[in-house]
Amino acid sequence: MFEKIKEVIIKEFLHIKRDKRMLFFIFMPPLVQIIIFGFAVVSDVKNISTGFCDLDKSFESREILRKIESSDYFNVKYLTNSPKYLEDLIEKGKIKVAIQINNGFSEKLKKEKNGEIQVIIDGTDVNTSSCANGYLNNIFAEYLNKKKKNLVNFKIRIWYNPNLRSQDYNVPAVIAMIITLSCLLLTAMSIVREREAGTLEQLLVAPIKPMELLLGKTIPFILIGYFEAACVLFSSFLIFKIQLKGSVVLLFFCIGIYILNALGIGLFISTVAKTMQQAMMGSFFFFFPAIILSGFMFPIENMPEFVQYFTYLNPLRYFLIIIRGIFLKGNGFFILWKEIFILFLISTSIFTLSALNFRKRIK
Repeated sequence: MFEKIKEVIIKEFLHIKRDKRMLFFIFMPPLVQIIIFGFAVVSDVKNISTGFCDLDKSFESREILRKIESSDYFNVKYLTNSPKYLEDLIEKGKIKVAIQINNGFSEKLKKEKNGEIQVIIDGTDVNTSSCANGYLNNIFAEYLNKKKKNLVNFKIRIWYNPNLRSQDYNVPAVIAMIITLSCLLLTAMSIVREREAGTLEQLLVAPIKPMELLLGKTIPFILIGYFEAACVLFSSFLIFKIQLKGSVVLLFFCIGIYILNALGIGLFISTVAKTMQQAMMGSFFFFFPAIILSGFMFPIENMPEFVQYFTYLNPLRYFLIIIRGIFLKGNGFFILWKEIFILFLISTSIFTLSALNFRKRIK
């Protein structure tokens, strides 16, 4: 039995070596995704283009300007004395934030009255506008608190990702993206390729059982999935300086469980698709909804309630919780056991059903 499986594995690796399309999907997705999610997809909101209009010309107004300029969040590109010019800048999209300090601001503060600061934020970009609003509230609150002799003293501590780096949050999830896309496409295309070339029938008449054929075809992609995950891990350590706070053994154990899921779905697509194009379309049909409903790009809590129910069927949701928990929090098995169990249950169910369907089709 093992000798036959070994021969199928060798045959599969030779096919991958000769097939340029397969080599493309093995090496290009990890490279592209690590570049996009590591460098381009950055949720940190910094250097917000800002205009500042100071009508008060006082020490207090200049002090507020210095606080805004000294932060990494705002880039004060325009200083003006004209409110109309400030309005034109934000209307033309040259700035995202317009700040105006009215005349008499310092005098009102000295008399312990409310000084007036007008802030206009471009709300077309919801994320940037929300962050800018929060940053300015903190700056103004800190300034006014200081003026009132520190009536309130509070400190904020951020756990797990104290520097709030997007890479620390996004790059671990790239492992899930790469495993999903690569194993999904490769498994689906591998079996469909045999069908298109007419070699699947030759394998069926060979002295090999369907389960041996199935194992021989899926084991190479398990190894490829681990290889690509290891490459992303190495890149995250070397390029992005991300620390793995949890167990490497637990991480690779969970990766193996999730690989079963991706292979199972790819196997199911291969039993339905008749051409390589259909296999690719079917893979992408699953891939993009899985990402959207996983919490990778959008928080699940913000989705409509009826949509949230669908996310419970998405194994990628549980794998992201596991991998981010291991990377950022150093969570162990006894904290993540529930997600691991659900992921294992879904993965084995999908792979088993797909394997049974595959055996049924080839018989």
